[in-house]
Amino acid sequence: MATYFLNLKTFGRSGGSGAVSAAAYRSGERILDERTGRTYDHTDRQDVLHKEILVPSHLADASMDWAQDRSNLWNSAERAESRKNARVAREYLVALPVELNPDQRIALARGFSRELTDRYQFAVDLSVHAPRDYPGSDPRNFHAHLLATTREVGVEGLTRKTALEMHDVRRRDLGLPPGVSELFHVRERWAAVANESLREAGIDARIDHRTLAAQGIDREPYPYIPHAAFQMERHGFLSAQGEKLRKEYQERLDARRERDSGLERDFGRERDTDNARDVSQDRQRKPPSLEEVRRQAREDWLKMREEMREQSRAGGERSRDDDLSL
Repeated sequence: MATYFLNLKTFGRSGGSGAVSAAAYRSGERILDERTGRTYDHTDRQDVLHKEILVPSHLADASMDWAQDRSNLWNSAERAESRKNARVAREYLVALPVELNPDQRIALARGFSRELTDRYQFAVDLSVHAPRDYPGSDPRNFHAHLLATTREVGVEGLTRKTALEMHDVRRRDLGLPPGVSELFHVRERWAAVANESLREAGIDARIDHRTLAAQGIDREPYPYIPHAAFQMERHGFLSAQGEKLRKEYQERLDARRERDSGLERDFGRERDTDNARDVSQDRQRKPPSLEEVRRQAREDWLKMREEMREQSRAGGERSRDDDLSL
């Protein structure tokens, strides 16, 4: 069934990550990082189904060759930043519905990328990946990486930082909501565009960006194992982080079961108490004596006879009224 997943990740020099290495890995290409002199070669990847670079719609008729060159785009992104803790790229990672066919999945990822470029005026390097072929992998794991510049793009190159990079104080001065609201917006929009694609394809499955509680689903959310921990375990190594997350998830499950069991026990005790009270009350009631039974029977008989007399008198009155009307 279709599953909702959207994860936002940032790449910055303070964390030791770069835009060029990220782009080479996701696109399956060989790119030289001109700033560091390192070459990243991922041409052996076999799971890249589609890749393209998108710019805002208003630049569709402009010459954007500089941005369509992947190496030039991301080296430009690195050159544009001078601070040692600069953020050089953002990534939106989304799970593509397995129910869609390959062309529909690409169209969905492209449409969502276009929406982001027009909203934030950055460039998006889109890569659609197939599920990895190794033991334990999920064959339904079709997904897309939307690697975005942190600066707006123009005809001649990268310009100012996007609104996403602004501090909340600056956003407030410009009359903009806090930055976290943009994440909420993107999460909601991904659910909307994915569901629209499913609907157009005639598929009943839908995804929902809301929390389980907001959806009225009473269960613990499954643990999310970070990619690094997952890769360690895939290669046979023990991941302390993965084990910790699974342990915490199991503890939440056990606590929920204990809580539910306690509620059932309390309900059972309350029901048993009510039953015992009813039995006690029944036992406290003395059976009627023979004389009481006879007296009740006579009272019921007299009451029934009086009702019959009343009905007979009423019938006579109606007869006389009918005679008078003649």
